[in-house]
Amino acid sequence: MSRFLTLSAALAVSIFATQAFAADGVTVGPHGEKPTPAASVTLTADEVQKIKDGNYTAALVWHEMSEYTNAVNRGAEAEFAALGIKIVAETNASFDSARQQSDVETVLAKKPTIIVSLPVDPTTAAAVYDPARKAGVKLAFIDNSPAGYEHGKDYVTIVSDDLFQMGSKAADAMAASLGKKGKLGYIYHDADFYVTNQRDRAFKTTIETKYPDMKIVAEAGMADPARSEEIAQGLLIKHPDLDGIYVTWAEPALNVLAALKAAGNTNTRIVALDLNEPAALDMVKGGSFTALVADEAYNIGRTAARAAAGSLIGKKAEPFLVVDSLAVTKENVLAGWKTSLNKDAPESIVEALK
Repeated sequence: MSRFLTLSAALAVSIFATQAFAADGVTVGPHGEKPTPAASVTLTADEVQKIKDGNYTAALVWHEMSEYTNAVNRGAEAEFAALGIKIVAETNASFDSARQQSDVETVLAKKPTIIVSLPVDPTTAAAVYDPARKAGVKLAFIDNSPAGYEHGKDYVTIVSDDLFQMGSKAADAMAASLGKKGKLGYIYHDADFYVTNQRDRAFKTTIETKYPDMKIVAEAGMADPARSEEIAQGLLIKHPDLDGIYVTWAEPALNVLAALKAAGNTNTRIVALDLNEPAALDMVKGGSFTALVADEAYNIGRTAARAAAGSLIGKKAEPFLVVDSLAVTKENVLAGWKTSLNKDAPESIVEALK
C-alpha cells in the first residue's frame, strides 16, 4: 500500500523534504507544523448546502497510482460526491515531476476549482503548481507542499499520517508478539524523508522507553529498497538469534522475508508499516510477519477534499492534518483492511483465513 514503492527510482529526482523531527511522541509536519486530528475538519448542513450551490469542480493530480493512492483517491471522490463537487480530471505522473507539471497544465484547461495532489518533488514543485495557484485554484496536498509555499495563502492544508503513532504502534505490536522481551533488528529508511524518518524513529523510541526487556541489537539503514534482502542477510549472519526485525515499510520487508526463508529461519518475527497483500498473506498463514501497521488512507482523501471544499466558503483548515493508524494482525486483518482502504481484503487473504 505504500507511496514509497518506487522510492529507489525517485531518489534521482529527490522527493525528500527538509527533515523534521518528532519530539517526545509528537508528529510534526514537513516544515515543523504541529499536527491537528483530521476529525477536526467538519462542515455543518448549511455549509454543505452552500458548497453544493456553488457548482464547484475538482481535479485529482497524483504522483503515482498504488494501493495507497487508490485509497486516497476513493476517499476524495466520495467526499466530493457528497458535497456535489464534480471531478473533471484524474491524472497519474508515474513519479515524473515534468509529467506532473504537464498534468497540472492539462487539467487547468478544464477550470477546476480545487486540485488535490501529492507533489512528486517538493523542492521544485512550485513551478508545477504556480499556474494553478495564480489562477485561484484551491490547492490541498497529501504528505508535503511545494517549497516556498505559504499555508493559508498558497494552499489550504497538508494531510498525512500520525507518523509517530504509526511507529509506536509497530513497537507495541512487536512487543505483543514476543511477550515484551527479545533481541531486535531495526532496518530504517536511510534518506531524508520526514514521513519515514519519524515513523522509524518512533518505533525505536518506543522500544527503548517502554520495553526494557527488548533490545535493538542490530541496526541497518536502507536507502535502496532493492538492497533490503542483502541488508537482512548481513544482520542475520551477525545475529542469527534475532527474535524480531522491524522494517521501514512493507515492500522491502518482503525481501527481508526472503532472507529469512533462505536462512531457514522460521522464528524471527517481522513488523512493517503499510498494508501489502503478499505480506498480509504470509501473516494470516502463520509466517514470519506478525503485524502491519497501516494509516487510514481513505480518510486522508476524504479529509483533503473536505478541507479544500470548506476553503471555498471561507473555512480555514489547520496547516497539517493527520489521520489515525491501526495495527493489522491475523485476528483483525479483514476489518483493518476495510478501515484503512475502505475496501474488502483481497480474496487470497479471505481464502487463507477459512
